[in-house]
Amino acid sequence: MNKVGIISVGKFVPENIVTNKDLEERIDTTDEWIQSRTGIKERRLATEDIRTSDMAYYSALEAIEQANITPDMVDLIVVATSTPESSFPSIACMVQDRLGASRAFAFDMSAACSGFVYALVTAQQFIQSGNHQYALVIGAEKYSEILDWNDRNTCVLFGDGAGAVLIGQVSEEKGILSYDLGADGSGGSHLYVDQVVKMKGREVYKFAVKKIGESAVTAIQKAGLQQDDVDYLIPHQANTRIIEAARERLGLAEDKVSITLDKYGNTSAASIPISLYDDLQNNKIKDGDTVVLVGFGGGLTWGSVVIKWGI
Repeated sequence: MNKVGIISVGKFVPENIVTNKDLEERIDTTDEWIQSRTGIKERRLATEDIRTSDMAYYSALEAIEQANITPDMVDLIVVATSTPESSFPSIACMVQDRLGASRAFAFDMSAACSGFVYALVTAQQFIQSGNHQYALVIGAEKYSEILDWNDRNTCVLFGDGAGAVLIGQVSEEKGILSYDLGADGSGGSHLYVDQVVKMKGREVYKFAVKKIGESAVTAIQKAGLQQDDVDYLIPHQANTRIIEAARERLGLAEDKVSITLDKYGNTSAASIPISLYDDLQNNKIKDGDTVVLVGFGGGLTWGSVVIKWGI
C-alpha cells in the first residue's frame, strides 16, 4: 500500500497573550498555583472577531504554501474541533471555500483533545487507498467561548489556536508506521460540555496518566519497534505532570519530549499540530526520526501515531 506522511505544517495562534498574572486580576487564582499544577504560564485567547474557522484557515493556508502546491490539488479537508461556529456548515467546508480548494470533500470530526490524531488516521486511509493525493488535517479550537470564567479549575487551563498538516504519499521508508485509537464512553461524565466545559479533574488525570503511556507503547509495538527506537514524543499539551508520566513510561530524555503548554495552554485538538510546528521550527525533529504523537481527551478518547519523519 502507499506510504502516507506529513509533507508540511502550518500554525495560527492569536496575538492576544493572557498570562497567569492577568488571570489573577479576574479570578481567585495565582501564578504559582497554576504553574505548579499544570506548567502553564500563559495562553493565547482569540478576540471576538477571530473565529475557529479563521484560525483553521490561516493554519491550512500556511501548510499549503509550505508544500508549494495549489489549493485545487487538495482532495480532502478534515477539521478536528470541539468549538465549531455552527452545527453546519462545517469548519472544513468554510476552510474549503476560503482556500478555493474546489476539488476537496470536507468534514469535521469531534473527538475532543484526541481529535487531531483521530483526523490524521482517518485522512491517512483515503490517501493510502491511492484514490486521493493530498489531504489537509487541521486541529482548531476557540475554547475561550465555552469556558466558565468563574471556575478557576477549568478556565486557567485552555487557550485558542490552530495547527494544520498536509499529508500525501511519501517514500517507502518514511511516513506513518502505525496507530492506536480507543474510546471509553463510560467515562464521558468526567469531561464534557454543558454550555461550558465541566471536568472532574482527578478522574481525568488518572485516565490520562494511564492511557497516554499505554497507547503510545501499543502504537510503537504495532510498528514493530522498541521504546528505545523513539526519537521524539509529541503528547497532547494538557498538563506537565501527565507528560512527565508518559516520558518516564517511554524512557525518554527530557529534551526528547515536546513542551509548549507553558506558552499556549491546552489548545485541545490544536495542541499536537501546534507543538509539531514549533518543534520543527526549533530543529527538534530531524529527517529519519521516529516521532510519536499521542492524544487523550473527552469521550473519553485516546490515540497515538508513530511516524518515520520525512518525505
